[in-house]
Amino acid sequence: MKNLILASAFFAGSFGMAFAQTANPNAAEISFEKEVIDYGKITKGANGEREFVFKNTGKEPLIVTNASGSCGCTVPEWPRTPINPGTKSGIKVKYDTQRVGPFTKTVTVQSNGRSATKVLTIKGEVVDVPAPQTTPINDKSTGSKISK
Repeated sequence: MKNLILASAFFAGSFGMAFAQTANPNAAEISFEKEVIDYGKITKGANGEREFVFKNTGKEPLIVTNASGSCGCTVPEWPRTPINPGTKSGIKVKYDTQRVGPFTKTVTVQSNGRSATKVLTIKGEVVDVPAPQTTPINDKSTGSKISK
């Protein structure tokens, strides 16, 4: 039984080492300028669009195969065409700013890069700005009160 376990462990280790050695050194690589975007405090209904800028730092064309938000309130858009080596592009993210309160959401990006999966984060707080308060003033010409 011990021999079977040792043989299995040796085989698994050898397979892992062989796979690591065959990794393509020229593969595409997705490198983001920022992996976290902090919206700070934004008002309800404000523009919730932001962009994660990245560059293909590899030696082969980069293909982003998918980008998915952690919930329906976070909608990503990604380039559908290959990104050549040395070229910049971006993943656009739109957050639903109708939801008041703090938020932290993620976008999972999948590509053919050496780092096949990257997780990006957006965070911030949506605040509900109350309507401006009015105070009545006297309109002396008519004697009525008017709100401004």
